[in-house]
Amino acid sequence: MSAHDRLTFVIAAYEEENALPVLHPRIARVMDALAADGISSRVLYIDDGSGDATWSVLQGIAAGDARVGLLRLSRNFGKEVALTAGLDLVTEGAAMILDADGQDPPELVPQFVAHWRAGYDDVHGTRLSRDGEGWLKRGTAHAFYRVMQRLAKTPIPADTGDYRLLSERALSALRQVRERHRFMKGLFGWIGFNRIAVPYARERRIAGRTKFGFWRLWNFALDGITSFSTAPLRLATYVGVFTACGAFAFALYVVGKAMLYGDRVAGWPTMMAVILFLGGVQLVALGVIGEYLGRLYEESKQRPLYLVSAWHPAADAEQR
Repeated sequence: MSAHDRLTFVIAAYEEENALPVLHPRIARVMDALAADGISSRVLYIDDGSGDATWSVLQGIAAGDARVGLLRLSRNFGKEVALTAGLDLVTEGAAMILDADGQDPPELVPQFVAHWRAGYDDVHGTRLSRDGEGWLKRGTAHAFYRVMQRLAKTPIPADTGDYRLLSERALSALRQVRERHRFMKGLFGWIGFNRIAVPYARERRIAGRTKFGFWRLWNFALDGITSFSTAPLRLATYVGVFTACGAFAFALYVVGKAMLYGDRVAGWPTMMAVILFLGGVQLVALGVIGEYLGRLYEESKQRPLYLVSAWHPAADAEQR
């Protein structure tokens, strides 16, 4: 079989015991349709250290479908690392990344496959709408992608998540990138190659609750910005320079005023305001530097990205 006849669905799941039994039959129907078109496909589910019955549910799914492989990590490493673990195992053909919550419709996969067969290496879904999400989450997501496009030199398509198909050479390139703080959307753009978007309407979550609250999304945004842009460090430099210039001008004003009109030792509020402002600017700059130093510290330890607790290849893998 050629590289364009093999496809692996890669799905990272964390505490999705209710969503997975609803999602897999939809994927199975898509795989049947792909088989009729001459494409051999299978599914790789990654359990990212779930604390509920997700692993038991996945074992039941694998027992009923020989095309299903299972990977269980030793603990919760986060979605980005779980995806990395799954993509590392796809060494033949392409990988189709889906979310376990069913918001990215598997029924559109044949469109992704058609672009892949036409020669594209990164076929990504671009959201036209986000059904079931509040205005605040939609607004912050919209703003985040626009900010990333302005700050990062790496091309990151707007309104585009992990819903994408990656060719064999794109996967090979990703396996060479082993940084610890993994912002996958940035890494997908960093490797380059031929890319094309598939517009789609994102659906509601089919079951369960989202694991990405606003605090986790905020930290995710920080990881993305600091992984692919040094703009915050440059901004801290500019703020420091402008603040120093302003402080120097104010000092000249104070000295000149004292020489011309004398000094009656007034200005306690002004002095406190200046001290607090300068102290705040310094602390913000130190915080920005600390974010980057923390990432250097994590990279320097060179720990493995993940540890595997269990690995069960698809039963039909030997036949392919």
